[in-house]
Amino acid sequence: MNKDFLVQLTSTLYKMTLLFPKKEPLRYKMRELADEILVKPNPKDLEILNSFFEVARTQNWVSPSELLKIQEEYSKLKGELAPQRVEKKIMPVNSALTRQEKILKILKEKGKAQVGEFKVVFPEVTKRTLRRDFEFLLQQGTIERIGERNDTYYQLKSTET
Repeated sequence: MNKDFLVQLTSTLYKMTLLFPKKEPLRYKMRELADEILVKPNPKDLEILNSFFEVARTQNWVSPSELLKIQEEYSKLKGELAPQRVEKKIMPVNSALTRQEKILKILKEKGKAQVGEFKVVFPEVTKRTLRRDFEFLLQQGTIERIGERNDTYYQLKSTET
């Protein structure tokens, strides 16, 4: 994100809002928001500014094409700020880690268990999510799978090699 671009964009917004009525609060709110975006761009401020553009369009203070041009520039900026979707190999959610720790604790106590038994322990969690937890623990080498299909059990991996 180029700082010169942001300065130019903010300057353009200031010039455009000069055409708004002098005591119009929207004039100052848009400028204030543009200043905040100039300092530290964030998607929430850009979304609010986009809403302000929509309100300004209905007032006919400025040419719709001019308004649309600057609105599109801010939209591009919002696109640059959007986090890129990255496939993660580990479970990022803290609650998932806690659940996995509970799974390990139960396996330590019981010896071996099936996914369905954990559905009782975690009623708010789907079987599919539990299977993902087990798959993650398998990949970590913490547990091992025994059996197939309906006779699949999981147990802590033995330390003997």
